[in-house]
Amino acid sequence: MTIGSKIETLKKMDAQRRGIPGEHLAVLGAGLLLLLKAGSSRSLMRRVLAGAAGGALVGRAASGTGGLARVARMMQGGRYGVRVHRSI
Repeated sequence: MTIGSKIETLKKMDAQRRGIPGEHLAVLGAGLLLLLKAGSSRSLMRRVLAGAAGGALVGRAASGTGGLARVARMMQGGRYGVRVHRSI
């Protein structure tokens, strides 16, 4: 098995699993925390690693299983037909 096929297998397994309620918010919080830690670290290597991991987690929260993109679609009436009335 190559690394690419292992990654694809993991992606398929992740796409099939059920989401945990609030999972995207926890992942977003962890990503933001890592990004904050990256900014305060003195070591260049720690800043790079924490920034990369934090950015990946924020991206995962936005697009992953049960992610923020799904919440946004729900708010706009996408998949479940739920409409949110916004009065100005």
